[in-house]
Amino acid sequence: MKMTVDQQGESRVAIIESDEIVIANVQDALDLMATVSYHEDCYKMLIRKSNINEDFFELKTKLAGDILQKYTNYKVKLAIVGDFESYDSKSLKDFIYESNNGKQVFFAKDIPSALQALHQAE
Repeated sequence: MKMTVDQQGESRVAIIESDEIVIANVQDALDLMATVSYHEDCYKMLIRKSNINEDFFELKTKLAGDILQKYTNYKVKLAIVGDFESYDSKSLKDFIYESNNGKQVFFAKDIPSALQALHQAE
């Protein structure tokens, strides 16, 4: 796993890059959050969809809810980058829509869009 930081003014976003699954479960998500906040002093993260266990996108597994609740509790903002059009689940599409209209979690097609959402989030 490689981490780089994108900074705009006071806003710092950790960009996570890996060829493997980085978040397979809640503990992985907590470990990543701790690593990013401790080593990079970032409370905003960008990760690719391919680095997250596919169960995250199956809302009935509750993996997304459990992970995002932890991130919300610790005030860590998250952007997930990828193609979400292939999912047929109406509840997932609604979840993505609602998330993108909030200030905590964002689903973006590309890195520039994700960075823009994170840097604008307070």
